[in-house]
Amino acid sequence: MAAHTPHHEAGKQLLPDDSRYVSVDSLPWKPTPTKGIDMKILLVDEDTGLMTALFRWEPGTVLPRHEHIEIEQTYVLEGSIVDDEGEATVGNYVWRPKGNRHIARSPNGALVLSMFLKPNKFLDGELAGAELK
Repeated sequence: MAAHTPHHEAGKQLLPDDSRYVSVDSLPWKPTPTKGIDMKILLVDEDTGLMTALFRWEPGTVLPRHEHIEIEQTYVLEGSIVDDEGEATVGNYVWRPKGNRHIARSPNGALVLSMFLKPNKFLDGELAGAELK
């Protein structure tokens, strides 16, 4: 099975069609290429690019301009994320269509749950050409 939860030891002993119950608290926070943003990967399939993750943004963090290669969905658990098109606050949701390009910010910090069908493609700065994985 290509889809899995990294660092989920119990998942290694399951049959391919078994449900995966994940203790999110036991998963490690992993730094992303963007300083000030850490993530916990809940589900990833490296073959397709599918990923669901928690992202923890420190106050003042800016995610450089990037393009969404496929639909991206984000639900805000704490704080807010902002771009030139609007702001997603606690308990609210934003989804971005394929081809959307923007710079995201979190002036006061945030905790968000995001789902990707394909990784973002970064367009500016030192991350240009990189994909978030």
